[in-house]
Amino acid sequence: MLLLEVPNDCVFLCRYTIIPFLVMIKIYHNLQCSKSCAALDFLQQQDTEIEVQEYLNDVPTKSQLIDLLDQLGLNPLELIRKTEPIFQERFLNLKLTDEQWIDAMLAYPILIERPIIVKDNKAVIGRPIEKVIALFK
Repeated sequence: MLLLEVPNDCVFLCRYTIIPFLVMIKIYHNLQCSKSCAALDFLQQQDTEIEVQEYLNDVPTKSQLIDLLDQLGLNPLELIRKTEPIFQERFLNLKLTDEQWIDAMLAYPILIERPIIVKDNKAVIGRPIEKVIALFK
């Protein structure tokens, strides 16, 4: 059999035999959130590479946020933290379109629920921590 190396640390044998490879996990992380820190701690104990995006400083693009919503299976309003003061002050009782809610999260990323963990094109909001653990089963 011919051994081929392909990008992303995946190694395949021809005839479609797959050699185990490292799975990439991404966490949208808030350093000030204890639940986000707990999820990151759990991920660091796994045998996997982790990409950490501190989304308050490195705001996802509109395209990334739309992809996250799809991976989570949520509509934009379901991803918003309604207890945040900025929500209470600016958005409470407003009836916005999905696109307007997405724009609000991009303008005020503190509104985005956290943490969000992505693995194998599936995402979960990492609260409670059992949702993160379930990604590895």
